[in-house]
Amino acid sequence: QVQLVESGGGLVQAGGSLRLSCAASRGSVSSYGMGWFRQAPGKEREFVSSIDWTGGHTYYADAVKGRFTLSRDNVKNAVNLQMNSLLPEDTAIYTCGASPRHTGIPLEYRYWGQGTQVTVSS
Repeated sequence: QVQLVESGGGLVQAGGSLRLSCAASRGSVSSYGMGWFRQAPGKEREFVSSIDWTGGHTYYADAVKGRFTLSRDNVKNAVNLQMNSLLPEDTAIYTCGASPRHTGIPLEYRYWGQGTQVTVSS
């Protein structure tokens, strides 16, 4: 059983940066693909980014490509999402997940964190 805990959310002005972390407080994610999803009020959950278990391959949603960077540290049992040039439309609850595959499909994720709020003011 894997338990994921996100951290690093908060309030930032447009153009600013935040770094989200997702760590396994129980179990190991070193053999899992990891992903971030977000959900804004009144909107469907959407894929943000994912990384394979080696850290060598990443996917990004078009909306964040070039601004967000996902990396992983299997020694620390964690993944980090560096978010730069933040926009008000990035405001959402960001949730990380672990999947046996490298995928952007939520249904293929086995474990989820509780989420962290990111608010970008204009």
